[in-house]
Amino acid sequence: MYLLQFDWNPLTGIDIVGNFKIHFYSLMWVVAFILGWHIMKRIFIRDKINLENLDPLFIYTVLATMLGARLGHVIFYQPELFSQDFFSVFLPFRFNPKFEFTGFSGLASHGAAIGIIVAMYLYRKKYRYKSLMWILDRVVIPVASGAVFIRIGNFINSEIIGKVTDSSLGVRFVQEYYNKREITKLTGINDYKKAYQAVTDNPKFQTLLEAVPFRHPAQLYESFCYIFVFLILLYFYLKTDKDKQTGFLFGLFLVLLWTVRFFVEFVKEAQVEGREDWIMGMNTGQILSIPFILIGLYFMFVYKPKTPVV
Repeated sequence: MYLLQFDWNPLTGIDIVGNFKIHFYSLMWVVAFILGWHIMKRIFIRDKINLENLDPLFIYTVLATMLGARLGHVIFYQPELFSQDFFSVFLPFRFNPKFEFTGFSGLASHGAAIGIIVAMYLYRKKYRYKSLMWILDRVVIPVASGAVFIRIGNFINSEIIGKVTDSSLGVRFVQEYYNKREITKLTGINDYKKAYQAVTDNPKFQTLLEAVPFRHPAQLYESFCYIFVFLILLYFYLKTDKDKQTGFLFGLFLVLLWTVRFFVEFVKEAQVEGREDWIMGMNTGQILSIPFILIGLYFMFVYKPKTPVV
């Protein structure tokens, strides 16, 4: 059965002026944050919280997500960047071996999660209208919805791809297989966008397309599962009394999201080329997911607040 297999060679952004380009991946982040703001607003209204506290929470969350995700990637997957190209850790540029604009690439969800938790602690120290756990129990709901769009952005960018497969769900990531220099050289078309398009549209270059292996669309697997993570959290918040059990929603989020991540990792390629980092049959992403799952179980079934929730 091959009806579901397809070639993925999309337009990844819109050229504006010169080298300036609006990337659809960046737009997915914007959608995630805007949707998250609106979800959190509804939560504030339902729980009768002053909306003046919403915008500061949004700013803390955005900054923590981006900074935590970037630092997480470097610490967990490319620690050599601290010594080899330090400023590229924090800026959207590469300085070594040559200077070039790269955008904010290399973001790790584990780092984002840690960053958000730290940011909520700092936010709670300044805005003391509710407990830290009350905030965490609710902020995970929009975070789960945002994860859906971030993985769609990864799919648009042909990044975080899956392993080679002969299943009916396989996708050929053309732009991931051929870099810009290769595709222009192989096709003889200097405009790399037209060169990529020719590979999938022009029978003359069919052999180039056939060389691209089918891979698991791991990004879509995750995105699809995160929809259910979001819906389950929303159900427990709206339809049960678990929103009153301090720490339960936060713990449920950790268990669900990182369990999804753990199993999807089995069909993913290594995050950094040439670096598998397998330990006891598990890769780095799986090893990092286990503590989050255990912490989640603790908050769901063991944790009891020492002081009354305010």
